[in-house]
Amino acid sequence: MKIAISSTGKDLESDVDARFGRCNYFLIVEIENKKIKDFKVIENTAKAQMGGAGITAGEIVAKQKVDAIITVNLGPRAFSVFEQFGIKIYQGQGKIKDVVQEFIDGKLKELSNATGPQHAGLK
Repeated sequence: MKIAISSTGKDLESDVDARFGRCNYFLIVEIENKKIKDFKVIENTAKAQMGGAGITAGEIVAKQKVDAIITVNLGPRAFSVFEQFGIKIYQGQGKIKDVVQEFIDGKLKELSNATGPQHAGLK
């Protein structure tokens, strides 16, 4: 299973970024036999867009063929992208390694709606 996590940094000690579309990085974590097998870092090139960052970020992550997303807040546009691809969305915050363990243990809340507002660009 592969999951994408909005991240403040480039490793598992980083925090989950509260923003999805404007986070700095995505960590793509592979889970096998209920353990972290591997991970890679992708820079979020959508973060500097004037508008539509959520959609572009969603497409960047969807191209990684992930099964799930973990973030704190997700706007309606990005949420819609993941719905179209059948990617599940979970809410979690704290250190990424801890949040991944919570995901493995089934303790994260699956989101059925966007949690953040739709934004028109950088503030």
